Parts: sequence; C-alpha cells; structure tokens
Amino acid sequence: MDRPPISPGSPRKRGRPDALRAAAAGLLCAVALAAAAAGVPGLEPKLLPPEQAFRFSARTLDPGTVEARFDVADGYYLYRDKLRFSVAGGAPALGVAALPAGKRKHDEFFGDVETYRGVVVVRVPVVDARAGQPLVLVADSQGCADAGVCYPPNQQQVRLAVPAAGAAAGPLVEAHPRKGLFN
Repeated sequence: MDRPPISPGSPRKRGRPDALRAAAAGLLCAVALAAAAAGVPGLEPKLLPPEQAFRFSARTLDPGTVEARFDVADGYYLYRDKLRFSVAGGAPALGVAALPAGKRKHDEFFGDVETYRGVVVVRVPVVDARAGQPLVLVADSQGCADAGVCYPPNQQQVRLAVPAAGAAAGPLVEAHPRKGLFN
C-alpha cells in the first residue's frame, strides 16, 4: 500500500512536531539556567584562585622601607580598608603603611568603600631593622570579582632581607601560593 508524501506541516511528519521541539529547547535552556544558578560545575563563571587574582610581591627599598605590590587581575578589585601588613614573628616592627587613594565605589556588601584595580604599590615603614635581618612580610587583603563573587580574607607572605644602609633596593620577591589539600 502506497502512502502519500509527508509534507512539513502534516500531522504524520516523522520525528517531533515543531511545537514539541520548541518546548524541549525551552526546557533545556531553563535547566541550564537553573544549573548555573545552583552552581553546577562548568556552568558558573570561571574564577581565579585568590593568589592569582591578587598577586602579591614586595622588595626592600632601604633598611627603613619595604615596597609592597599587588597586581590585581582584570575583572577583579581589592578593598583599600581590608589591606593590612605585619611581620611574622613581630621583628622588625612596621610603621603605618602609606596606602594610595582608591576609587570610590558603593558596594552591596560593605557600603561606600575605596577599591583598587590594576597595580597597587604601598610603602611600608620598617622600624629598628638591622642589615641582613630576615623579614617575613605578611599581607592581609580581601577582594572581589566583577562577576559578583567576593573572596574571604586572604593572607600572603614574602621573605625579604633588610639591606645595609646605602645598598641598592632588593629584588622583587613574589608570594607563592600555599600548598592546599590537592597540590
């Protein structure tokens, strides 16, 4: 028995009707959006680890000054009022850091704040340091991604040596990420 040809609008069309295909596509789109909102791996924005988003390094300029530096990745920012510097072991002591002005921003988490993007250089006074003395500079910071995700407070450190009076500035030393559970 011969069958008549099936036209695209015919109810006997093989496969799904167009309305069913559109509903299936809409359902797939809704499932993908829900999965992204629920944080399903592979569907949320790809975020850098904090040590990469907010790279920290420092160098000694002279026996009384350390230059601390953050290289903030594109799409990220640091909070000015969350920057703190200290020395592991407490010696030598640090004076008050000279933080540069930041860019004003209204933040949904912290209200009116100042933030840093790009390169941030901070001069930190060192008190009563001796030439050759080791100095482990600890930097506490906190920042966010423009994607709307804020990081918890982050601590990074570098090991420096206090130079002799009149010596050239020391080399820039980068903080190394701490070893985690999986690395």
